[in-house]
Amino acid sequence: MAVRIIIERKIKKGKEVELSKLLLELRSRAVKEKGYITGETLRDYDDPSTHIVISTWESAEDWKRWSNREGRMEVQSRIEELLSEPSKTKIYELIGVRID
Repeated sequence: MAVRIIIERKIKKGKEVELSKLLLELRSRAVKEKGYITGETLRDYDDPSTHIVISTWESAEDWKRWSNREGRMEVQSRIEELLSEPSKTKIYELIGVRID
């Protein structure tokens, strides 16, 4: 079952460009991974320090395999240094909704 991964990050002031480069690096690696479908990055309109990354994967197992890869963990570690608090990651299953 497909899943969406939502990662919330609160960035320190002045670190936006560096964060953007690292997120682009992660996405360029992720697109080559088994199970990756799509991703997007959003910035909170009212609080520009808050960034959300939403990615869609074929399964939670695909995401977990990617999230534990050495290369991803190294980039994630560099991202964490730019944040005012640790990243928050949630996995959501896509469900079908039937309207009668």
